[in-house]
Amino acid sequence: MQQIFNFVIRNKTFLLFLLLFSIALALTIQSHSYHRSKFINSANGLTGGVYGTFNSIGQYFNLKDENTILAEENKILREQLFNRTWMKDSSYIDSSYSKGKYTIRTAQVYKNSYSLTNNYLTLNKGQKDSIKEDFGVFTSKGIIGIIDNTSNNYATVLSILNKRSRINAKLKSTDHIGTLKWDGKSPFYVQLEDVSKFAPVKVGDTIETGGESAIFPKGLGIGTIDSFLTDVSGDTYTIQVKLFNDMTNIGTVYILENGDRTEIKTLENHSNE
Repeated sequence: MQQIFNFVIRNKTFLLFLLLFSIALALTIQSHSYHRSKFINSANGLTGGVYGTFNSIGQYFNLKDENTILAEENKILREQLFNRTWMKDSSYIDSSYSKGKYTIRTAQVYKNSYSLTNNYLTLNKGQKDSIKEDFGVFTSKGIIGIIDNTSNNYATVLSILNKRSRINAKLKSTDHIGTLKWDGKSPFYVQLEDVSKFAPVKVGDTIETGGESAIFPKGLGIGTIDSFLTDVSGDTYTIQVKLFNDMTNIGTVYILENGDRTEIKTLENHSNE
């Protein structure tokens, strides 16, 4: 308290000036409409700037929640798109049929390897979320891989950057099919092999899923043709595909369940006996 008194005594002249100046300013603003309007506008601008700053800070800390909401909305829209496309292409038409063929779930990547020979991702969804082996995994840009193993709370994904990976893929422009593999070199490129020599292959063309499996539907993005060469036999092409996804930076993913997967697998197994 004594220090406050000492401060006031030392600065009494300056403090008196501030007091008189404030009174004069207040009287001026009060008695002149022009000055009053300018003061109000300035005050509104100041408070608006302060509120804007706090709002920006709040939005920053809410980004995680907003991203979760957006991912859920995208999941619903993609599920509707897949099922609408399937129903349009299907020869089975029944007005009483309401259950969609495809179900999509969102997940977050907990671990992602991309510099090994056989790379995997770990997701924060597992058996309790109805995740099973051979479910497809993709992002808004393109495919990521296939569910390989599951525990109660987690799942591992066989990445497309895995030398064991084999995925049916095709040229978007012509529907010529091939097998998508990885040569173990760059995380930004995969290879499409066994494409017919009669296919009109062009640099820049899009490569997408072929739909000839029970995992991925037709038309999911993979990448674009970077280069290509003819195999030794001269009958097929090997195509260098630049991936749409940056496989070194994967966050939110979508897990795709084909409702007919079990039936298709059972039928195929019986046919191979």
